[in-house]
Order: sequence, then C-alpha cells, then structure tokens
Amino acid sequence: MHSDTRHSIFAIGPLRTALLEWYATVHDSRSMPWRKPPEDYETIERRSQRAYEVWVSEVMLQQTQVITVIPYYNRWMERFPTLRELAKANVDEVNALWKGLGYYSRASRLLEGAKIAVRDYDGKLPDNAREMQAKIPGIGRYSAGAICSIAYGERVPVLDGNVHRLLSRFLALHSPPKAKATLDILWNAARIIVQEQDEEEDLPHPGDINQALIELGSTICKVRNPSCEVCPLRLRCLAYTLAPPSGNTPISDIEDACKVCEPMETEWTVTAFPMKIDRKKAREELDVINIVEWRRDITSDERLFLLIKRPMTGLLAGLLDFASSVDVSKDISEEKTKSTSLELLGKIFGQTFSEPLAPLHSEEGGCNKACEVKITKMSVLGNVSHIFSHIKKTYRVVWVLLTGDDKPPELSRHFTLIKPFGEIPKRKGQQNTGEGTMTASEHGVWVSFTEVKDATMGTGSMKVWNMAQTTWETTSKFFRNQK
Repeated sequence: MHSDTRHSIFAIGPLRTALLEWYATVHDSRSMPWRKPPEDYETIERRSQRAYEVWVSEVMLQQTQVITVIPYYNRWMERFPTLRELAKANVDEVNALWKGLGYYSRASRLLEGAKIAVRDYDGKLPDNAREMQAKIPGIGRYSAGAICSIAYGERVPVLDGNVHRLLSRFLALHSPPKAKATLDILWNAARIIVQEQDEEEDLPHPGDINQALIELGSTICKVRNPSCEVCPLRLRCLAYTLAPPSGNTPISDIEDACKVCEPMETEWTVTAFPMKIDRKKAREELDVINIVEWRRDITSDERLFLLIKRPMTGLLAGLLDFASSVDVSKDISEEKTKSTSLELLGKIFGQTFSEPLAPLHSEEGGCNKACEVKITKMSVLGNVSHIFSHIKKTYRVVWVLLTGDDKPPELSRHFTLIKPFGEIPKRKGQQNTGEGTMTASEHGVWVSFTEVKDATMGTGSMKVWNMAQTTWETTSKFFRNQK
C-alpha cells in the first residue's frame, strides 16, 4: 500500500530542464520533415501552415512507424502543400496517395477536415484545442493538444500511447490503463508539465515540451527493453528508483492510501508499468473473395478484372475491392463456396446461375438476350489471412473466368451493396442513415491485368491478388512441364 501523493509531480522546473536539455540533443536525429523550430512560424500564415503540417503528420503516425511515414508525408505535402489544395481533392485522390499506409478512414477524415477548414475558418485550422477537437473530424484530445501546442503555442497537454507509458512509469501508476481514474491522473500530470511554472522560471515553448515527452516515450521509454540508463528522468522515475520493500512501505494513515493502483502480480520492474490487461480477442470472420476475370475467349491475352468500389462508410471506405461475400460460415464446403459465388455473381450481373458454364442471359442486368458471355472456369484457389485491429479475416479466394462477347458484361442496375464489406458495428444508439448503400452499376469497373496492382485497394486485397498471381504462375509452369 502506498500514498496517493506518489502519483503527483513536484519541482517541475528541474524536470522540464532535464527533459528539454535531452531533447535538444535528439531533436533532429530521426530527420522528421514535420519538425521545425518555433521561430520558423512566427506569423499567422506560417502558424496555420504549421498546424496543417503537424496535423498531417499526426494522422499518418497513428498506428504507423516514423520511418514508414516519412516518404508518405513528403509525397502528400508535395501533392497537397496547403489545406486549400487538399480541400480541392476527392476521396479517390487522397486514397491513391495513402495506398499502403492502411486505416484509410484517416485519409478521408483529413479531406473532410480540410473542406471544413476552408469553408468555416478561411483555410486555417482553429487555433485552440477545444474548438479544433469539437469542429474538425478525426481530431481528438491528443491530436488537438499536439497541433495547438506545436503550431499555435497553446499550453495544452498531450497524452498518446508513448506519453501514457512514460508517465505511468514515472509515477509508478499500476492501474487499468483506460480507466477514467488512470487517465485523469495522467492527463493532469501532462498538464502540470506543460503549464505550471516554478518561481522565476520562463516557461519554454509548449510544443517543445510536448514533443520532448513524445520523443522520450517513443525512443527511450519503449514498451520492451527501455533504455533507462540514458533516460534524463531516470533518477525521478518511481518505476526505476523504487523496488520492494521500499516501494510498498505501509503508510500510517489509511485515508491517504492510493485507491487507484491494483496489486502487482509480477515482479516489480520498469516494464511492469503500465498495468497489463488482457486484450479482447479479435473476432474471426471468413469472406469469400471473387476474382472475376473476363476474356473474349480462353486464349485471349486481353484479361480484364472486376473491381467494385466499397461504400463510403465502414471498413476501408471508398476503396476498390474484389466482389465479396462477407462473414460466411467458417465450415463452408468447397461446393457451398462456389454456390455462394454463383449467387453473388447472379446479383452482380442480374442472372441466377446454377452451375459454371451457364450463359449470362438476362433482360434485367447489363447482359441482354444476345449476350454470349459464360462462366468458363470457377476454381477455389485457397485462403489468405489478414488481420485488422478488431477482426481476423480469412479470405477464401475464388477465381471466376468469364469468356465470350466483344466486351465484358455490365453490372446489373439493380445490384446494391447493402452491407459495406467488413462494416464496423454501430455504436449503441447510432441510427442507420442509409449511407454506404450504393449501386454497383455506378461503381463497378473492369481493369486490365497490369492495372490491378496500381488500383486503390487495401493491403488484404493486394494479398489476395498476389496469391492468385502466384497460383496462376505455378499452374502454368506445371502444365508447361507436362508437355
């Protein structure tokens, strides 16, 4: 048992001095193009431009390492150097530039936020964290604090995963990481570091303080194998300096006891903080992914593939994808897999199929009675695994080869994607607005073999495509060797 005063920060001046002296030696070590000294943006125009640059970098850095982000950031700023230039773009343009970074909703929120900034704020982001968080989509408390402290000099705290871990160790706070009581303590500690002033002390720029905390957490106070021996705060870090029995000395007044921390079930080490919790197991789903190919005839070198644009809501919103049946039974047989594909193809082209080799004749869809397209081959190629943060997907890949006619069949005007592929469950009380429903006839596209790899598709879909190519190549080599 310990006193709740353990989780308070005192003598803030020397702590900030040690932190910033260290930061001055590493500020440029990772060559991050979005890091600039405060004097580089003294005018309003430069501050607003700086806010845009920090915003883009912060969004890209979510769930992504710095070394990966740097080339994406440079390409983004070259293509969209200002908020106004970004606001002129469409979702396809930003998704194309974002390709490979994952979590594509981040790109669409940047675009949406830029349009709001141009419409409501004269092409600038709001200059205070409260308004920025309230008005710009996708900007939470942390991002608003980072942008406004760095670009606008507002004294607001930041608490991302790196700072959360750093302060949990610094205060030896062993409590559920996402609990309100835990977050209140950590946000208050971050606030004290950036806001409170010792006597006769000139407060440093808040952006430098916050960036120093983030950098220290990211590079020194790492999740595993922290470099405590070179940490500028190690002599004041309670996780580092305290050890049983000193760390658990009984206190005389039970009323002063910490009511937030929970007993430690492991040995006291720096990495025992923050408290570990059992992660919620990602739900598992099986999707049937159809690579639908069309050729004039079986020997034709012209190969076109059907891609369908996903709805503008849900997982991977607005990207191109192969036609899919989502979350089917995990015990589905090969026969049932093919019948599932046939059913989906019937909806896409306006024709009900009973088996391969059935001609595509339909008065309702894109194929009329004169259409001579038929399913020449249907083959289950295998499975591909792909993990999202909340879903573990298994993609059952089916290759469907259509042949006949002088052009690929059009999609039925009646086909709609009622359920976005991999739709994220709605929050409690959230209403179905109808967004996300779209007609495939408006959003389906046939692309050439060489164009597929450059299409704006998610990483999982590219895994599917790469597997299919490998299978085709292997099969082709096998048959050549039999001749």
